[in-house]
Amino acid sequence: MTAPLSLETFQSMFNGNTKNKSYSAHNGKVHSIAWNVDGSRLGSGSVDKSVCIFAYDKGSMERFYREHTEEVDQLSWHPILPFELATASGDRLVKIFDTRTDRSISTIETKGENINIAWSPDGNMLSVGNKDDLITFIDTRTSKIIREEQFKYEVNEISWDRTGDLFAVTTGNGTVVFFDAHCLSKDKQLEEIHSLSAHTGNCICLEFDVSGKYFAVGAADASASIWDCEQLVCLTVLTRLEWAVRSLSFGCNSQLLALASEDTYIEIAHVETGERVLALKCEAQTFAVSWHPKANVLAYVTDDDRDAGTVRLFGLID
Repeated sequence: MTAPLSLETFQSMFNGNTKNKSYSAHNGKVHSIAWNVDGSRLGSGSVDKSVCIFAYDKGSMERFYREHTEEVDQLSWHPILPFELATASGDRLVKIFDTRTDRSISTIETKGENINIAWSPDGNMLSVGNKDDLITFIDTRTSKIIREEQFKYEVNEISWDRTGDLFAVTTGNGTVVFFDAHCLSKDKQLEEIHSLSAHTGNCICLEFDVSGKYFAVGAADASASIWDCEQLVCLTVLTRLEWAVRSLSFGCNSQLLALASEDTYIEIAHVETGERVLALKCEAQTFAVSWHPKANVLAYVTDDDRDAGTVRLFGLID
């Protein structure tokens, strides 16, 4: 891992020598953005039912897919293969794309309107959450549903930890619940391992950093918490926002955390100290944020009607 940089170093970096870039491709608001594993591609999903793929080195759109019949609520890249992407949509379909081609390579029909999707660390399984708190698990090697879990409480963002040993869900009860991920591919009851009381409000979003050291939770109480993965203890809570945290993302070296909310700025915090690096001003509330996996470049999308369908990049070096 890169040697840690100080808060002051990051503040100086972002306050002088960076520029912005915008990609316009969608006809409606963008709800999800994500970089692929090597940072060569940026994917976006929109309420206009489309998926766009942008080539980072060329600075232009590379692929445009319109295969869903309802809005694309979330997309997720394969953790190992840089060209494979999965999407979750309100049309009850999960699609897997090989972005080197013009069409999806697999379609899986599920039971409800899908809103969340995540890959297992080995790329062999997808988890898909819908509006009825049902999580569907798909074996990506066969494109078959292997398990469904119906929850009795509100389930929001879902994710495996970096080891693949734990499967985590954020809930409407303000908790993060961890399950034994090894149960998922077996005919065995899903076993709860830990339940953390993380926030006073609905826990909305969740991300594990690339190093496996931290995870962060964003909540409806307008705060985000940073946790130690091994000890499952809270290290710090970020409370400078006034509205619910919709999306969050760790930087490439696990030293920065970006928070998206209905506030008209993006909070960029220093993970080690919890201090503010920058309040990145926006023209409207922010839907989603995603740091580049190898550079201090942040992709984000806002709710600005004047530029609906636009994906923005911040942090590019002049």
